[in-house]
Amino acid sequence: MRSSIIIGSDHAGFELKEKIRTRLLSKGYTVEDAGPFNESSVNYVDYANKVALAVSEARFSKGILVCGSGIGMSMAANRFKGVRAALCADLLSARLSRQHNNANVLALGGRLIGDVLAFELVKTFLETQFEEGRHLERIQSMDC
Repeated sequence: MRSSIIIGSDHAGFELKEKIRTRLLSKGYTVEDAGPFNESSVNYVDYANKVALAVSEARFSKGILVCGSGIGMSMAANRFKGVRAALCADLLSARLSRQHNNANVLALGGRLIGDVLAFELVKTFLETQFEEGRHLERIQSMDC
């Protein structure tokens, strides 16, 4: 069985969040939707907080956040202890965020990337393992 993932967005990322959620469910993942549940205007921080808190408290090992650019979501999520949110728009960044930084939240820009790239970014993020080794000490030094 695949792992459980929590996903959230704001209104600008709602459509892409729904497509990613549906794709993940079809691939056998369990997905908790932190909202929103329609395209009405919302405060992205509220949804970043829901996802980041769930990852910080280890209720989920990984989260996905989508807003217009991905910037606001990643900034809000990174305020939480133990959360390492990575804003990715290319496959190398998604892979390295996991291999070298053990990122546990993927932030995406719903207004900046298309569905096909988003699906590939999510796949890369979820399937890439942390290399540990020299990277582990660096990760541990971030957790204050």
